[in-house]
Amino acid sequence: MVTTLTQLDKRTVNQYSPLTLAFLGDSVYEQLVRHHLVLHANMPAGKLHSLAVKLVCCEFQSDAVELITPDLNEDEADIMRRGRNSSGITAPKHASVSVYRRATSLECLFGYLHLLGEHERINYLFEKIWQTVEIDAK
Repeated sequence: MVTTLTQLDKRTVNQYSPLTLAFLGDSVYEQLVRHHLVLHANMPAGKLHSLAVKLVCCEFQSDAVELITPDLNEDEADIMRRGRNSSGITAPKHASVSVYRRATSLECLFGYLHLLGEHERINYLFEKIWQTVEIDAK
């Protein structure tokens, strides 16, 4: 059985909590990372996994926020602010709260755009991030 993805309107998507959007956005972002790794680096799955972990960690995602911020429109910047400032964010021991909040804001944006069906926009923003990735195929 194939499920059709439902595109929601902006009003409906704005009713979701930022952490719910980040929950979805985390998987959207990770799938893009994995897809790009497979296309650009034909290597054992263990190595691919190690690379993926580095690219989906909160430190990398926090740095990625700086790369895409100049390209954001007002709605996108607002949803990232909502994600960054949402309550209930508990940072892991290895990261500062500010780094973790910025990473959450990126995930929130990707979840938001995904629910809106803005896949071209997601791909554009992700490509800006991906351009900074260096893959060591060793």
